[in-house]
Amino acid sequence: MSLKFELPENPSFLADDAIATIHENPGFGKFFTDHMAVADWNHEDGWKNDRLVPYSPVAMDPAGAVYHYAQEVFEGMKAYRHADGSVWLFRPERNAARMADSAKRLALPALPVEDYLKAVENLVKLDERWVPGGEEQSLYIRPFEMANEDFLGVRPAETVVFVVICSPVGAYFSGGVHAVDIWVESQYARVAVGGTGSAKCGGNYAASLLPQKLAEKKGCSQVLFLDAAEHRWLEELGGMNICLITNNDELVTPELNGNILPGVTRDSLLQLAPDLGLTPVERPVSYEEVLNGIESGAFVEAFACGTAAVITPIASLQDADGVYAFKGEPKKSLELRNYLIDIQYGRVEDTRGWMHRVV
Repeated sequence: MSLKFELPENPSFLADDAIATIHENPGFGKFFTDHMAVADWNHEDGWKNDRLVPYSPVAMDPAGAVYHYAQEVFEGMKAYRHADGSVWLFRPERNAARMADSAKRLALPALPVEDYLKAVENLVKLDERWVPGGEEQSLYIRPFEMANEDFLGVRPAETVVFVVICSPVGAYFSGGVHAVDIWVESQYARVAVGGTGSAKCGGNYAASLLPQKLAEKKGCSQVLFLDAAEHRWLEELGGMNICLITNNDELVTPELNGNILPGVTRDSLLQLAPDLGLTPVERPVSYEEVLNGIESGAFVEAFACGTAAVITPIASLQDADGVYAFKGEPKKSLELRNYLIDIQYGRVEDTRGWMHRVV
């Protein structure tokens, strides 16, 4: 039976002027909307008890399995307000399908795509007043699923909870988009072959935090991880995919090999590339090839991509031996970025049917 996530009859909201004040400077993930979507699962009954309720803590016993064995997955997506006041989601079915795939890898029950979409759509409808309308502002949506069983044995949990929360967010770059320096990590790995690299789960991000701190001490904004086996092949940053642009207009990105998260932004940019005269190429990319390409001028631009920042141009790669700066300005990177956000905010025609109207 499909879940409904029915809208409550008499919901209460924060005062409109208080929400407007938050929208003046929302930051990222600092404020949360009035409600959340919740559903429960157990191995006997499946998914049930779907509801939209006031935002509140999720009660969890200290013996909760998720605390001890990190059995959880999550998603990240946004709702966009268009100039006419309408509210839209961008390719939500892709996030729903990816969360189901992540859940399977973490031995969690896969929430059906239609139930995921219903939870997100109805929550956004309910808390629509929280969707900001400023320049590059949006409503960040965080669905997640986690073990909810009080048990210390090492096995998949037999009770699980699914939750969706939302947060109004501002432009990722408050001072405008700028290129960043990236540290190439050769000691620590994000994931290993056969691991959880293609799943969106907290453990992958936890593994990136120490290298991220070390990179910041070296003056870099992010970490680029190489493969765990040879420390040779590009994989991804701590929370973003990486793409490079060549001097013959190829958009090159490491192919999905089980270690790399299949980013929705990544996939969208690969599809949009031909519209801007770029040929998308997915293949293995070695760090040696990149360094040689920077030196020869074969690689002229690079960027990181993900839901939060869309595209972040890369100024240089750095490692223990030196600094390797890209010689070109990030012109095509920014053209791609602007093209994508113009689709998301309804400023150009959505010819691919990616946008889904909610309100």
